[in-house]
Amino acid sequence: MPEKIMSELTTIILAAGDGTRMRSKLAKLLHKVAARAIIAHVVQAALDAGSKTIGAVIAPGQDAIKKTIAAIAPEANFFEQEQRLGTAWQDASGYIAIVYGDHPLLRAENFHAVIKKLDEGWDAAILGFEPDDPSGYGRFVINGEALVDIVEHKDASADERKIKLCNACILAFKADVFVQTIEKVKNNNAQHEFYLVDLVRIANSMGFRVGYAIAPAHDVMGVNSRAQLAEAEHLFQQRLRKKFMDGGASLIDPATSYFSFDTIVGRDVTIEPGVFIGPGVTIADDVIIKAFSHLEGAKLDKGAIVGPFARLRPGTKLGQEAKAGNFCELKNADIGKGAKVNHLSYIGDASVGEGANIGAGTITCNYDGLNKHKTEIGAYAFIGSNSSLVAPVEIGQGAYVGSGSVISADVAENALAIGRARQINKNDYAPKIRARAKAIKDRKQKES
Repeated sequence: MPEKIMSELTTIILAAGDGTRMRSKLAKLLHKVAARAIIAHVVQAALDAGSKTIGAVIAPGQDAIKKTIAAIAPEANFFEQEQRLGTAWQDASGYIAIVYGDHPLLRAENFHAVIKKLDEGWDAAILGFEPDDPSGYGRFVINGEALVDIVEHKDASADERKIKLCNACILAFKADVFVQTIEKVKNNNAQHEFYLVDLVRIANSMGFRVGYAIAPAHDVMGVNSRAQLAEAEHLFQQRLRKKFMDGGASLIDPATSYFSFDTIVGRDVTIEPGVFIGPGVTIADDVIIKAFSHLEGAKLDKGAIVGPFARLRPGTKLGQEAKAGNFCELKNADIGKGAKVNHLSYIGDASVGEGANIGAGTITCNYDGLNKHKTEIGAYAFIGSNSSLVAPVEIGQGAYVGSGSVISADVAENALAIGRARQINKNDYAPKIRARAKAIKDRKQKES
């Protein structure tokens, strides 16, 4: 549960950067960590921290970023870079937090660390951290619990560059203090840029009390390059793996299991090596996911078994103790309790009843080139190996489909359906086939 803060919190997210170091036509903040856009992680952390209002500063034309933020925070306000923040928030009350939008590992706790300082009576509080290499970061100049200044690396003296405590990514203010100080920010620095960290110096000069809090370095990692994106993914996966193991799941080789930001994993779940879980997956208790399986948009009920080498695509539901086995692909398929799809099958746009058995090599032919059609397989039906079920088609409860059949018409309850050509045996005919094949091969060799 998020901590209760003493005053209403507004969060302003700085989301205008183009991220040229990513070498991508996609905006930096839309690159994903654990299947979620970087900016979406930051918005969620702000909401989890108790933010009642979200504002985002964006560059002109960043409609995709606006859409991504609005999907999580529908009431968010947007401001283009040229707008003055002080004017935009002059009527705000309570607390205002400013956060950089390229920190996908942020947690609610990082917001709470600085908000707590405001609750204690400080007028402003800035989040800091101690990186292994402080090069490039703004340095905290402190006096006891007070933050006197933040000096950007480019503007820092040799002694200031020896400071280990650096600026992270959250600046928090009492709203009236923010409004009074933001309009005084100037660009008289080496880069001729407006540094929000100058607010610290300005606030101190106006007699306001500025404090600071310290966050774990991993939480406040920014992403400016593909390499840093990969590092953020690594750290986020470590966080998820620990969360699931602490919750009672067994990951046989944690480093090879990959999850999404919204993955839900129950107790006594076993996940073997090489498993990739995309967004929208819910895994109930006692599920076993065997090696090298790929899941997205799927729900697995208690005791279900997946894999090895299985793919569950969006809309798949495995009922209690149902199985989807070796080299099976399921899409938009509802597999009933105890039903089995064990080997080399494709089941798409289908419902499979309780206790049904789908033989190896079975496919549901769900697409006619323009439309998708549904296959319905009743409880305890048996589909023989290498069968093709041409949708729309319904196989009744307890029905039996002979191996190798092509089924294009409904099969009644408890009926036997056989849809294949009658077998013909021609005695002593195999040598003729071999002789004909050899003659073709010899001719080709002469011609070459």
